[in-house]
Amino acid sequence: MPNNTLTITDNRTKQTYTVPIEKGTMRAMDLRQIKTGPEDFGLMSYDPAFMNTAACQSSVTFIDGERGILRYRGYNIEELAENCTFLQVAYLLLYGQLPNEAQTKEWVNLITHHTMLPETTKDFMRGFRHDAHPMGILVSTVAALSTVYPEAKNIADPENRRLQIVRLIAKMPTIAAYSYRHSLGFPYVYPDNDLSYPANFMNMLWKMVEPKYLANPVLARALDILFILHADHEQNCSANTMRCTGSSQADPYLSTAAAAAALSGPLHGGANEAVLRMLDEIGSKENVPGYIKQTKAGHGKLMGFGHRVYNNYDPRARIIKQIADQVFEVTGKNPKLAIALELERIALEDEYFIKRKLYPNVDFYSGIIYQAMGFRPEMFTVLFAIPRTAGWLAQWQEMLQDPEQKIARPRQIYTGPELLKITGKGPAETVRVKQGVSARSSTKR
Repeated sequence: MPNNTLTITDNRTKQTYTVPIEKGTMRAMDLRQIKTGPEDFGLMSYDPAFMNTAACQSSVTFIDGERGILRYRGYNIEELAENCTFLQVAYLLLYGQLPNEAQTKEWVNLITHHTMLPETTKDFMRGFRHDAHPMGILVSTVAALSTVYPEAKNIADPENRRLQIVRLIAKMPTIAAYSYRHSLGFPYVYPDNDLSYPANFMNMLWKMVEPKYLANPVLARALDILFILHADHEQNCSANTMRCTGSSQADPYLSTAAAAAALSGPLHGGANEAVLRMLDEIGSKENVPGYIKQTKAGHGKLMGFGHRVYNNYDPRARIIKQIADQVFEVTGKNPKLAIALELERIALEDEYFIKRKLYPNVDFYSGIIYQAMGFRPEMFTVLFAIPRTAGWLAQWQEMLQDPEQKIARPRQIYTGPELLKITGKGPAETVRVKQGVSARSSTKR
């Protein structure tokens, strides 16, 4: 018998099955042959929140949570953050290789000349309430672009897909900046084609009456690195949503809007805002020991520590911590930094947190830096969505080209009544009837 197999004995029937193992996994459909009889639907796996289920094969991002490794297309995140721009990394995620000088020039030119939003779309954005959350405006506007570019529905055409990808990456900072200025009641600022991707975003955010807004180069580069760090992160909630929505052959604007909606939740994209609230609650460096003691006693959580996939120091957090000093030299130190550093120092020396492998993640320092740069907390998730669009689109494109992928349709374990029959005039007079067909029987919808 080959070594790369798994032998399963069903103790209900005493029957033995042999299933192949490939890349450390077994096919869930191989379980379906395990039945107690002809009427049995077959065995299923039950995995709430996909804790141990691989739904796809992907070459985009690699994570080793035990060793604290994050790679895009084989490149360590540390090397990319040090040597590349965000647009070069976006190209890498989408096309599998870093662009050469000529490809970089063409790619940057393409993105730069698709940053404008149609005036009708700007009118659409003006229709939101003055206090509308920027993330809600962004999600809605991205979805609305599906009506502006109806040809995007032709997802089988590679050239058409490329055009929509360029449009989305180019327009996302414009939508984000306009959503922010809308919340302030300020007029929208047109993109400036002379500026880099992050500097242009900052121009659209903060330009007032000056003839030309020039972002501080240190802050523009810091934002570019933050964009690189957030560009993709394997099969997280929003990437899974992008793939799931895209599997129905929805166009990329609607799929991206769905992914951004998933990102908007506090357990996903809103985590760095929760870190700031925690630091505000702590109040001062002197209060850190008491807060940690309170956390260990089960009162409250240590936000920004621990991660679903990392059992080590999040490699992105290390990089953010390094660029923080450069940012604070320009902006002045955020008073929350001293609290954060003390919190990290004590937690990393405390057996309670070491035993549970609770290390700082990317959200721990990013919010402090964003706030120091002038971003309001409600913009943090929007800032996350801008670079993550490149990762979502890379995942979407890969899903479309994977012959094994079909429309997403997970199974369920039915827990309701078997069969009810109405015998009188209302539900109160129903009776239970034994159901002869398995509650797990398949549907083809």
